Amino acid sequence: MKDYQTELDELKAKNSYRQIPEITEKEGEYVIYDGKKLLNLSSNDYLNLSTNDDLAKEFMSSFMSSNQVQFSSASARLLSGTSAVYRDLEKVIADLLGKDAALIFNTGYQCNLGVISSLMGKGDIIFCDKLNHASIIDGMKLSEANFHRYKHLDYDHLEELLKKYRSKYDKALIVSESVFSMDGDIADIRKLVELKQKYNAILMIDEAHAFCSIDDDCAGISAGLDVDIVTVTFGKALGSFGAAVAANKTIINFLINKARSFIFSTAIPPVNIAWTKWLLTKKREFINHQKHKLARLTIAVHKYMKSADMPTVSESQIIPVVIGDDAKTVEVAEQLKKLGFFALPIRPPTVPPNTSRLRLSLTANIEFEEVRTLLDYVNNEI
Repeated sequence: MKDYQTELDELKAKNSYRQIPEITEKEGEYVIYDGKKLLNLSSNDYLNLSTNDDLAKEFMSSFMSSNQVQFSSASARLLSGTSAVYRDLEKVIADLLGKDAALIFNTGYQCNLGVISSLMGKGDIIFCDKLNHASIIDGMKLSEANFHRYKHLDYDHLEELLKKYRSKYDKALIVSESVFSMDGDIADIRKLVELKQKYNAILMIDEAHAFCSIDDDCAGISAGLDVDIVTVTFGKALGSFGAAVAANKTIINFLINKARSFIFSTAIPPVNIAWTKWLLTKKREFINHQKHKLARLTIAVHKYMKSADMPTVSESQIIPVVIGDDAKTVEVAEQLKKLGFFALPIRPPTVPPNTSRLRLSLTANIEFEEVRTLLDYVNNEI
């Protein structure tokens, strides 16, 4: 039997060994890494809210005297870790997403894990996009429901599976991301709605990478469509911490009673909840301003990549530059650091074998010329 060190050595030999990057400071769209100031293209802080000092100072000035600004909840919400600030934010989220109710989870991972594993079980079936996030995959496994993973964005394949298996099970769940975290492409949610209605299934959409970044006024790109369950995260475009699920009251009440990742987790500190609510209610105009900047940058980068014959499947601010070989991807990422760019390599098992890549994550305050310099270098290397 292999010991742990042997497995680690094998990862190193395959250029698949991971280490936590030692970032000493963040300055807006830059990070200080190994003593150098690098443009950060590995962040999900799409609107550059989390590093905005003026926003943070304004928030703390407004809320320092409030009893909401506590730095620990001290317990799970079902014990004593709840207050009006949690319920207020849940109402804001439910209203934004057009649902009856919402429930806050500590992270997007815990949210997807808890929702899927509690709503589905033995005798049920789940149909999952092949490239869905690990939190969705793990939630399916934990649920003990049967599941099938359809080819990425292949709705003909999904319908084949629905035709073959749906009638053999009690509840059926179709689950997809809206904007996919590694490829940046976008699901056809209208088609998913059509299939869920046709085959009497529940439809769940994970809006983690669309929420407050490319959606319409923070409503998710599934807004107005017949989607049963929507999950969002606060730690990406919104520059905060936590996540939430929105659905009808029956589902939310069921999750309060059954979702173990909610029941047994100490709640998010109230200060983070208050910050999230403040951004969504008092700073929506600024959020929209940043979204428009991000949209302009994204369009310009996509247009340039097309002109430079750098094909990409991306339709969003997440732009994969697939290199393929693990070692070559690591090498290019290291060279980019020397040129002033922080663009970390993404390797298996995060992405399929032979698709190692740079995942360029555009944020609102980045200038197009900076991205063009990076793309020109990478294009010459590959």
